[in-house]
Amino acid sequence: MTEETDSAFESPKSGGLLALPEGERARLGEALQELLAAGSISGLENRSAALYHWCRQYIEWLKEAARLAGLEVVLLHEERLIQAIPQTASLRLRLRQDATLVWLALWYAGDVRWRDEGQDQAFLTVSELNGLIQDQLLPDAVGKFPTGRLREILRQAARFNLIRFESAEPFEESGIEVLPAIRRIMPFRDLADWTTAAAAFGSETTTQDGGAELEEDEGGEEETS
Repeated sequence: MTEETDSAFESPKSGGLLALPEGERARLGEALQELLAAGSISGLENRSAALYHWCRQYIEWLKEAARLAGLEVVLLHEERLIQAIPQTASLRLRLRQDATLVWLALWYAGDVRWRDEGQDQAFLTVSELNGLIQDQLLPDAVGKFPTGRLREILRQAARFNLIRFESAEPFEESGIEVLPAIRRIMPFRDLADWTTAAAAFGSETTTQDGGAELEEDEGGEEETS
């Protein structure tokens, strides 16, 4: 057997994934599972802060492993966030139409406060969110989202680190902070892009009598990254 052939059976270098210590393998697996389940890992949340710091220390390992799973990993220092961007259609989040509508409104609320008002943070209440949906997205809408469904949509957005959500009673007074990560999940370059998407969405959900249906759509889903 030649020297060249022998080299093909050598053990991987010490920095390779196959040579990771068992404890680090477990941590890497935990990070991948979190990225696949939630799309990002936040260093600002107590439950994920330790994992975030581990990922920062071993970011190259994480990027290499994530590529094998069809994800591109981005480290956002200022936001203290590690975000996964799907590279294949099968990994993209599929949202129902009502969830897409709420996420569109959240993007708009954040953009207005960051870009137009020059604020560092974007806060609003559920009542303000409902008003935004009715005034800016579906001005001819009749009715509102059921409280339970809207709560579910907001909790999903919080799980993906797109917002922070503080539930309150009455529900309309619940607090929302829109986080900058939403700009990569809903990748509009500017308000004109958002307006085009919102107009298309409105036309798709308009009913024959000119109103818009805000109840849950059992079959419709929207795809986003």
